[in-house]
Amino acid sequence: MNLGYACINVQLSHPPKGTERIYTGRKMIKRTFREKGVDYASEIILKNVQDLDRIIDWNILNGYKLFRISSSMIPWKSEYDWSEVRDLEQIKTYLHSAGVKAKTHGLRLTTHPGPFNVLVSPKDSVVENCIRDLTIHGEVFDMMGQSRTPYNKINIHAGGSYGDKEASLRRLCKNFQQLPESVQTRLTLENDDKESGYSVKELYDGVYSNIGVPIVFDYHHHRFHPDGLSEQEAMELAMSTWPEGIRPCMHYSESRSIEKEDPKIRPQAHSDYIYDRIDTYGHDVDIVVEAKKKELAVEKYLQLHG
Repeated sequence: MNLGYACINVQLSHPPKGTERIYTGRKMIKRTFREKGVDYASEIILKNVQDLDRIIDWNILNGYKLFRISSSMIPWKSEYDWSEVRDLEQIKTYLHSAGVKAKTHGLRLTTHPGPFNVLVSPKDSVVENCIRDLTIHGEVFDMMGQSRTPYNKINIHAGGSYGDKEASLRRLCKNFQQLPESVQTRLTLENDDKESGYSVKELYDGVYSNIGVPIVFDYHHHRFHPDGLSEQEAMELAMSTWPEGIRPCMHYSESRSIEKEDPKIRPQAHSDYIYDRIDTYGHDVDIVVEAKKKELAVEKYLQLHG
């Protein structure tokens, strides 16, 4: 089992006073983009990818084999073409460097675009925006030289059910055909944490069985929407959707409400750390720890459980 973390390295992004901050989440509001334009966006992107390269170095040095890249590294990219980006060649150089290091040292890179990516939507404009955003993620992974397989997964949730889950998933399967190959070959879907969303079984029956998109099993979400399956059954069903030779990737977190002993906190909210031993039921898998304390949560888990 390989454990990784998502997007932010706490120690690098919140260093001791007087020490340089390293992070990839620099962004700007729409008004700033309108005022400063693509050249300023290019400046931000370059800083983000320079720091991505440094975070990759840190992960390798500290023995990590799994890392989720931030989905906000390229601000407002839907508003301009790559050809307009002033620092594109430097950006490509740093992305290529990070990608080569990751491949050389066996560091698996994934990403998780935001919840506005809704392939099941009945609105054409929402689907078009989703395709545009996912295409950017596919392009970045291509620039990094990452495999066009779910080993380098671009993971999303299916989205809303719009009163008819079966019809919504049929729309997803149809809209999937509009995605570029760079996304189709990497796309994965994750089970949801409420009954109005999609369980592992629903994703298996409605999507995997039709278009073969692998399912990412989220332990925490499953607890709120098991759909009649035990944790092991749901996990193994999700695992069965992954191509031969590619280690399935999963997500793990625990309830912040339980951690803080505060029933007012939404139970689905993620904890700062994780405490229970993760049961993989004898399977060799990769797990992104989605606890709020990022790599510190992984380190604490390893101290507790070895």
